[in-house]
Amino acid sequence: MQTVQRLFPLLAEGKSAGAAALFADSVSFSIPHPPGIPWVPEVDSAEGMRTFFELLQTHVQTKEFDLRQVIAEGDNVVLIGRMVSEVKRTGRDIDTAFALHTTVRDGRITRYHLYEDSYAVAKAYFDD
Repeated sequence: MQTVQRLFPLLAEGKSAGAAALFADSVSFSIPHPPGIPWVPEVDSAEGMRTFFELLQTHVQTKEFDLRQVIAEGDNVVLIGRMVSEVKRTGRDIDTAFALHTTVRDGRITRYHLYEDSYAVAKAYFDD
C-alpha cells in the first residue's frame, strides 16, 4: 500500500520518471476509453507508464483529486474517489468518480486498472 500511496504526490509534482520507477518491468494496464483520446497509450511496462504520465500532463490539468477510500487486501489496493481535470485542448472539465485497482508485488506496482466515466472524458475532449 505504501508504494501506491507514494504515486500520487509524485504525479502532483510532475515527476513522471519517479512515478514510473514505482512500477514493475511488466505492467497490466487498462483504462477503458473512447477511441482518439491521445493520453491513453498501449502500456505494458514501467517505461510505458512514464509515457502515459507524460502524455497525461501534456493533455490534462488536474484541478481536484479527492481520494475517498483505500481498500487493501493482500497484494491488491483499490482507491476510490473523485477527480476533476481540465482538457487543455478544449478547456472543458472531466468531472468523474473513479476506482483504481492496483496490485503490488515485491514493492513494485504490476497492475494499473482505472475505471472512470468514459462518456465524461469524451464530452470534455471532443468538440461535438
